[in-house]
Amino acid sequence: MPRRTGVAELTQSLVAEMADRGIRVNAVLPTILDTPTNHKDMPDADFSTCVSPAAAADAIASLLSHAARSICGVGLRLSRGD
Repeated sequence: MPRRTGVAELTQSLVAEMADRGIRVNAVLPTILDTPTNHKDMPDADFSTCVSPAAAADAIASLLSHAARSICGVGLRLSRGD
């Protein structure tokens, strides 16, 4: 059995709890977000795999769209967004 994280367990728990209400639950899991604060706090970090806030917002908007109506219980990993 694969090792599961707390976020994955919480997501699955909420999926089960909300299923009868028609509420979908997913988790968005970005690498480090590319923000000015993170650049300041981590000056030596490699930001080449960081996700821009706009790219993260696009992924979230996609999950909220009608096109994603059958996606539920996933952990969407994000990296290298610009």
